[in-house]
Amino acid sequence: MAVKPIVTYPADVLETPAEPVTAFDKSLKKLLGDMYDTMLEFDGVGLAAPQIGVLKRVAVVDIGDETGKIELINPKVIAQRGEQIGPEGCLSFPGLYGEVKRSDYVKVRALNRHGKPFTIQADGFLARALLHEIDHLDGILFTSKVMRYYDEEELEEMEG
Repeated sequence: MAVKPIVTYPADVLETPAEPVTAFDKSLKKLLGDMYDTMLEFDGVGLAAPQIGVLKRVAVVDIGDETGKIELINPKVIAQRGEQIGPEGCLSFPGLYGEVKRSDYVKVRALNRHGKPFTIQADGFLARALLHEIDHLDGILFTSKVMRYYDEEELEEMEG
């Protein structure tokens, strides 16, 4: 697979709702592989297809826990509850981090790379990552949800 360049803001593709995937073929499998390799290369925990310039409802998430790699095709949030506030960044906004309020629990229905439906439930950081990527597919950027931005000193403290 190949590492693709990340589309950075401002770019229309980042604020355009993505099209549903209808063909579960080799090109979809290649896209998923390229996205995962790209996400890892740039130290991300998630990547949506529009972030590499592809307007398809495809996202990958891997927060480095036992869940491992999650591939989401045509994902839809079917339940969410609770509230968490925490830091978020985005590969399309290098060096920018802010405090974002999200649901603490989410249930998502999606298709896998073979077109088979599945449901995933998540809370905490994984819920945050899933919601962030699904927002990308709807053309919604995390900057529209930031309650406040972190300055450099705060970022250094968080990285410890």
